Amino acid sequence: MTDHILIERPETAPHIQVIRFNRPEKKNAITRAMYQTMTDALKAAEEAPDIRVHVFLGTEGCFSAGNDLADFLAFAMSGNMGREVIDFLVALARTKKPVVSGVDGLAIGIGTTIHLHCDLTVASDRSLFKTPFVDLALVPEAASSLLAPRVMGHQRAFALLALGEGLSAAEARDAGLIWKVAAPEAVEAETLSLAAKLAAKPPEALRIARDLMRGSPDAVLARIQEEAEYFAAQLKSAEARAAFEAFMKR
Repeated sequence: MTDHILIERPETAPHIQVIRFNRPEKKNAITRAMYQTMTDALKAAEEAPDIRVHVFLGTEGCFSAGNDLADFLAFAMSGNMGREVIDFLVALARTKKPVVSGVDGLAIGIGTTIHLHCDLTVASDRSLFKTPFVDLALVPEAASSLLAPRVMGHQRAFALLALGEGLSAAEARDAGLIWKVAAPEAVEAETLSLAAKLAAKPPEALRIARDLMRGSPDAVLARIQEEAEYFAAQLKSAEARAAFEAFMKR
């Protein structure tokens, strides 16, 4: 399963680690094994002195369709909620090095909320950000119920997380979810260029500046855990099972 996540070190930017979703046949839907690979990669890069920036990328036309619904339906049927998702979110929230992402096309569920933890995001003008949590009888995750209102205000966050309204790239930029909109063919180059610029800066000064802007991660980590408890409970509910089964029959 590990080839569904590629860990790359660009030759032209050796101080960058790229975590790339590579499951295009499933719209880069994320399985438990993929989460584990990403967690391991983040932790390893945090400890590696020669890596200064984390980068997330997807494939052409799709960043990620979110969690693999077959995995989550299995959770709902078995009553067993795996730790891989939470471990990844905690590792992401605890990063001390900048996180940059590039999006082309679909960014659904955690494919959207992951960018709330990124310092800079470039998205193509054909991208769509959408979080159908409530439609699946679930709740927001990745501390998005805390971070999204901070970034974009209550009403826009409520429309995204509860109403399930999608955001175009331009709307996501206006909401503060992403930094820049680019043509699809330019997203990866723009993203890597930004990461390279960050990697070239004095690392300790950059770390301090980032910490000052982001503040303590304690509230984010607490919200990740609180959301996870509600998410796990809802995942076992009859309404979630019905919503998942209806989705799988489409």
